[in-house]
Amino acid sequence: MKKVAIIQSNYLPWKGYFDMIAAADELILYDDMQFTKNDWRNRNKIKTPKGLEWISIPVGVDIGRCIRDVELSTDRWQGKHWKTLTSNYRRAPHFEEIAALFAPLYLERRHTRLSALNRELIETVCSYLGIATKISDSRDYTLIDGKTERLADLCAQAGGTAYLSGPAARDYIEEGVFAARGIRLEWMDYSGYPEYPQLWGAFAHEVTILDLLFNCGKDAPRYMKNVRP
Repeated sequence: MKKVAIIQSNYLPWKGYFDMIAAADELILYDDMQFTKNDWRNRNKIKTPKGLEWISIPVGVDIGRCIRDVELSTDRWQGKHWKTLTSNYRRAPHFEEIAALFAPLYLERRHTRLSALNRELIETVCSYLGIATKISDSRDYTLIDGKTERLADLCAQAGGTAYLSGPAARDYIEEGVFAARGIRLEWMDYSGYPEYPQLWGAFAHEVTILDLLFNCGKDAPRYMKNVRP
């Protein structure tokens, strides 16, 4: 059996995103989809002494683009983001260890495309957590018409016999399309995550994976579902 997940790339995604990756045999980054404004593609949440705050990559106002075509016209945001992360997480127990992995990506590199940046950050987290799932791009495959039909066909092209989907897709996925291809449809369950030691007040789950890594380091899998220590 081969399980495939197909999701759009996010900027520094939350822990559930990585649990989905770990639960699959192949992740297809679906960045041929249209870029959506005020979404997770180019921003995420961190904890601060003032509460939850967004850190966002400037991508311009044109939303008539696929995610993979979103260009980053400036690198000024990189230093600002790292300064923000440092100021809010430098007291975390594992800051220095995680900073050694991510500081060079912010301070020594020049990123020009959102999709490529997101993938590199995702792969860096996967490497640290020991997630060995194959990661590919939707452009590596042929894309057919139809919302559910395209997902099922991508899964079939990848040799998948099971498709793992996020729960929000229940609103639009036609289960019969997968059944007709002999592909089992499975749903992620994001409920029941345990709390972990976290800076700055009341606990919040809806933050970037970096929050978990800065605070817990190699113990992070203890607070996840599909990642093994």
